[in-house]
Amino acid sequence: MVILGIDPGFAIVGFGVVGSDGGRQRLLSCGAITTPSNEPLPTRLLQIENDMAQLFDAFHPDAMAIEELFFTNNVTTGIGVAQARGVLLAAAERAKVPIYEYSPSEVKMAMTGYGKATKKQIMDMTKRMLALKTEIKPDDAADAVAIALCHARSFASRLQAPDAAKPGSGRYAVKHPGK
Repeated sequence: MVILGIDPGFAIVGFGVVGSDGGRQRLLSCGAITTPSNEPLPTRLLQIENDMAQLFDAFHPDAMAIEELFFTNNVTTGIGVAQARGVLLAAAERAKVPIYEYSPSEVKMAMTGYGKATKKQIMDMTKRMLALKTEIKPDDAADAVAIALCHARSFASRLQAPDAAKPGSGRYAVKHPGK
């Protein structure tokens, strides 16, 4: 199974592509989609959409795992991230890739067993799980890889759960014939 993990944003969208087979995961690719701050938001959103289409074409993921929207203080930034997240979800829908969403605490729990783990703990576990020599950079890409690993670790149990297709369960009720 190929999983595309996404850490949503509009200045930087982190992505991580993880192959998962029989409980083993390997990093296939990771990086960040960046958009120029001097461009208008619609132009930046279009760039995100186009870059996502390229990722779907290059890796043909079986699933996209994306972090749920979470912000505390800056509503303006949160609105921009929400708009970018909408573009990311639409791109996955267009590519007919099933969408799974995870809260930050679910990712932390899957990676470390502790829902309030620090970013450093997440990065260290990501490095260990993938047997990497160095931590993944930039941080947005590292977060996206952790989201993909979270999905790899919880995928089988989520499909068996009675609420697996209910909103808020970590999976949208989207099924694509033939995928």
